Amino acid sequence: MSLSSKFDCVQMTDVGKVRDHNEDAIGTNMDTGLLVLADGMGGYNAGEVASGIAVKTVLELVTEACNREERDGVEPETGLMRQSIVLRDAIMRANKIIHQTAKSQPQCEGMGTTIVACLFFDNRVSIAHVGDSRLYRLRRNRLEQITMDHSLLQELVDRGFYSPEEAARSTNRNYVTRALGVEPRVDVELNEVEVEVGDVFLLCSDGLCDMVDDEDIHLTISTFSANLDVAGQQLIKLSNDHGGKDNISIILAQVREPFPSRRGFWARLSSVFHIGKRHG
Repeated sequence: MSLSSKFDCVQMTDVGKVRDHNEDAIGTNMDTGLLVLADGMGGYNAGEVASGIAVKTVLELVTEACNREERDGVEPETGLMRQSIVLRDAIMRANKIIHQTAKSQPQCEGMGTTIVACLFFDNRVSIAHVGDSRLYRLRRNRLEQITMDHSLLQELVDRGFYSPEEAARSTNRNYVTRALGVEPRVDVELNEVEVEVGDVFLLCSDGLCDMVDDEDIHLTISTFSANLDVAGQQLIKLSNDHGGKDNISIILAQVREPFPSRRGFWARLSSVFHIGKRHG
């Protein structure tokens, strides 16, 4: 079942005001409900190589897995868990490719990338991330940061050395503690949340959230939620107006209709005859 009719989605990226090239990469496949954003780093042009590998690999592997499961008729009860596993495995594969490329190509030595990806399925969304690229959700006029940064600053907040307000004012935000390509293996953080009609999901690189505070992100999306393209353009403009010190990439997706998974034969039979349940 294609999900493209269930969402409005826009994606855009901008080099910013300081950098001379763009090391971010973004990609979507709304047929499978997949959104991916990566923020590369390290070496001359190597950051964009890393982020490009990450997005391409995740798009290809997750799309292939979803098409296979659609063909084979995976049930919703197990499918939700599988969606998170599919995302995790694709990102781990991307990490391996980036790491091997960095080791074998001198011009790519030291490259890496953060990543955030989400996969919609059965009125839920599986989220996977590594590093400080973020996913936010706007629901009923409340903006919530769903992912927590893998950064030194966030660890200091978690340990009580900084308050969230102090962290928001800190100039040392960019020391990530996890990234793809740095080590042969990577710990991918997974999350899964329910989805409601009207929800707006924002994936962004730190070029946005380092330049624009959450209140302004909230106000911008709320004001222009009827036109995601304008909302995205305004977010990038705000970041550039505040200095544009890094590349700025965003993906915005708004849920327009429910997208329940089609229940297979055995699931329908079980619900009718209560297979597997005992009755007193």
